[in-house]
Amino acid sequence: MTETTFTPRVFSGIQPSGGLTLGNYLGAIKRFVTMQDEVAQSIYCMVDLHAITVWQDPKDLLHNTRELAAGFIASGISPEKSILINQSQVPEHAQLGWIFNCVARMGWMQRMTQFKDKAGKNAQNVSLGLFGYPALMAADILVYHATHVPVGEDQKQHLELTRDIAAKFNHDYGVDFFPMTEPVIEGAATRVMSLRDGSKKMSKSDPSDASRINMTDDVDVISKKIRKAKTDPDGLPSDIDGLEGRPEARNLVNIFAALSERSVEDVLSEVGGQQFGTFKPLLADLAVAKLSPISGEMARLMDDPAEIDRILARGASQAREITAPILKKTYEIVGMVGPAV
Repeated sequence: MTETTFTPRVFSGIQPSGGLTLGNYLGAIKRFVTMQDEVAQSIYCMVDLHAITVWQDPKDLLHNTRELAAGFIASGISPEKSILINQSQVPEHAQLGWIFNCVARMGWMQRMTQFKDKAGKNAQNVSLGLFGYPALMAADILVYHATHVPVGEDQKQHLELTRDIAAKFNHDYGVDFFPMTEPVIEGAATRVMSLRDGSKKMSKSDPSDASRINMTDDVDVISKKIRKAKTDPDGLPSDIDGLEGRPEARNLVNIFAALSERSVEDVLSEVGGQQFGTFKPLLADLAVAKLSPISGEMARLMDDPAEIDRILARGASQAREITAPILKKTYEIVGMVGPAV
């Protein structure tokens, strides 16, 4: 069997579940912006089919999908450089997802820690979609023959499953059709923590709005939240070892490093010895400078939802030029006629 050479292609997606935060921006979207200039092709997706694995108010889902698209665009993802889509407009995702349901094994799904975390003790009453959605996630990636996926640490297991599904499909049918997609994990703040508790991930579901910076927050709110962020009484260290056991200090330094596109070591060489009363205003000014243009552009886009819808419709058309032939070939490999392209 001849080894296939796959065109370098990036795919990643975020659920449109509302409340885009600084964690989403630094942990994912900012890297998406960088990667669109580094690879031959990049596809970024609002995964609305994944969102409905738990019940969504239809009006909220539509609003959140548009808001996430606005966040992508305002952050610098260019519809001229990248393909920007919402998942449900590209039916090949779901169609390949069914084939992968038939490739993946029950045992693989039962080992997925995110399902266990989300279902908890109520596993018998959650949707079948919540159990099986990693197969759809694999389809999201492989329907583009994506070679790289920027992911957080908590998504590595899903990408490993994607590779398992691709390998089993290729083995079962004696082909080298789907690539072994590689994870891309990088950056100083790939995991942004709560401003109120440095041991917990920044989350839109936290009851305290002060725990997070929302990408829709205005200048005053951003500055106030950072100035009130939890810290400890000690000054900032001059080297990274001094952040051990200091989760709040580490989090704020990580955020500063990521926003300024510098290493943590470089930041500490400059601010080491400062008290938080000096450092927090610096971080607040930096966050306002970086984030307020994004929130302003998001607001402008949300005032014109027709523009967002037009961008997503064009993205879906571009995406289907890739996905339809790949799905058609998949059907042929499996021995089905499939839809006409």
